Amino acid sequence: MFKQFVKTLQGDEVFMLISLLIFVLFFIGATIALIRMKKSYTEYMADIPLNDENEKQDFNTSNL
Repeated sequence: MFKQFVKTLQGDEVFMLISLLIFVLFFIGATIALIRMKKSYTEYMADIPLNDENEKQDFNTSNL
């Protein structure tokens, strides 16, 4: 059945199918990466905007 479906595809349909496959694989990969990410890393990344030390460093380097 899959061979028959592939034989009936025309030029533009192949590119649409490939782009859909890339789109789906990207989001599957992103989901897997998020699931495997350590909780401590996500907490660190969430606290970055609230950390006063980073703001002081950014402010000091921008005045140079």
